[in-house]
Amino acid sequence: MFKFQKKRGTLKDDFLSGLTVSLVLVPEAIAFSFIAGVRPDVGIWSAVFVGFITAAFGGRPGMICGATGAIATVAAQAYQLGDAAGGEPMAYKYLFVSLILAGLIQAFLGIMKMGRLIRLVPHPVMMGFVNGLAIMIALGQLTFFVDGQNNWLTGNPLYMMITLVLVTMGIIVGLPKLTKAVPPSLIAIAGVGLACYFIPGIDGRTVGDVLMERTGSSTIPTTFPNPADLTGITWDWAFWSAILPISISIALVGLIESLLTLQLIDEITESRGKSNRECLAQGAANIASGFFGGMGGCATIGQSLLNMKSGGRGRTSGIVGALSLAIFVLFASPLILNIPIATLVGVMFMIVIATFEWSTFKTFGKVPNTDILVITVVTVVTVVTHNLAYGVLSGILLSALVFAVKSSQHVLVEVIKESDDEKVYAVEGMIYFASVSDFADHFQAKSDTQNIVIDFEKARISDHSGIEAIHAMSERYRKAGKNLRLRHLSADCRRMIERAGTLVDIEILPDDPDYTVARLRSEKS
Repeated sequence: MFKFQKKRGTLKDDFLSGLTVSLVLVPEAIAFSFIAGVRPDVGIWSAVFVGFITAAFGGRPGMICGATGAIATVAAQAYQLGDAAGGEPMAYKYLFVSLILAGLIQAFLGIMKMGRLIRLVPHPVMMGFVNGLAIMIALGQLTFFVDGQNNWLTGNPLYMMITLVLVTMGIIVGLPKLTKAVPPSLIAIAGVGLACYFIPGIDGRTVGDVLMERTGSSTIPTTFPNPADLTGITWDWAFWSAILPISISIALVGLIESLLTLQLIDEITESRGKSNRECLAQGAANIASGFFGGMGGCATIGQSLLNMKSGGRGRTSGIVGALSLAIFVLFASPLILNIPIATLVGVMFMIVIATFEWSTFKTFGKVPNTDILVITVVTVVTVVTHNLAYGVLSGILLSALVFAVKSSQHVLVEVIKESDDEKVYAVEGMIYFASVSDFADHFQAKSDTQNIVIDFEKARISDHSGIEAIHAMSERYRKAGKNLRLRHLSADCRRMIERAGTLVDIEILPDDPDYTVARLRSEKS
């Protein structure tokens, strides 16, 4: 799916890759702060705390976490609630409470080992996910082609921006052909930055320029709010009913985005991350972010892919990225502020090219139309809602509906033996809620022979709806005064039928299957 080297990382690769990632995290964190409605430093410190904790203790070495647009969009709701209740100080208190609750929810899901459920995401949903992700990253970069008055750049500023973006992309493409000793993205950022600083006539907009346009200040504050003082909050039902949905949204959106990123990196590195451990780390990271006045976060997919492309594979890359970001903000913010924004945009455009699943266009006519529909729906919903979680959930629901419809059409019933007083039916397929109607239509109690045998050797009863269908069928045959026997049922299904009080004979044979009805398994777990 991705054009990345599947090599094992080294300490040098991790260090240089983490350094590269930290440079790209700065404008992204600032941009996400604007989405959430908080000060720029809030997003930066969120990236530091979330990035460090998940890198050190998470379930996927090499995955980069920090402030993200998905979390910022939801966190903005808590900030706005608090702002309406008592101004900016109260806004940060509301944000603090919502993040603490979200972190606790994520940790609880990890303890309950719910992270493994992400493995059930179908491949068409994953393709739509990466395509929507690539488009979202690309659209996010277009905001840097807008000035402080929300007008598109024109004339020389636009031409300079485009030129520097193309030069950056050219360096990233061409440098690996000469040497692979250092990440090409880091060389591109440093090279274009030095050219803009020392060569007259090359005047690209910098991170500081963008910050000045959007906040009126070209400096990054090094302090963060103190939300620990929760005085003034009315702990009534109105407060909890407003905060709880936001906290649940932060928790679920963050985990879905993080665990899907984990799965992508698993594919790139041909290894297996630990999803439940990642849930616990994400929860701890968001709790810490809340305590220190952050806005929370999750996996930053673009930066994670940049880390992979730059050679970062171990925990060191994420740790270096988070610590470097903190050092830059505390001691070297002028260096960060002088980086041309165009070179960071060029780096992210290269990530877009590597991320998009170009083989999607080759699937037309080669895969079922329903798979193409799922890919398209996930991509469109992701881009329209600007929320990866919504896109994935819509794809999962659509895939489940398609599966239910298809599988319900593959229940086969045929007569394998028939005499004057007995008829033996063989059933093949899966008997569950979507197929029970078609299954039942094959049996007509009034017109059948006196003795009926249904053989389930090639069939599987998958849920309680299937059990109920058999119960209803036995009642019809009983009222018609006829005898119904069932063969090759699992012990689990036999117990369910007996518990339901169904008056039907069940033949217990040596080769009866042994499986558990899906509904019972969920109850036991």
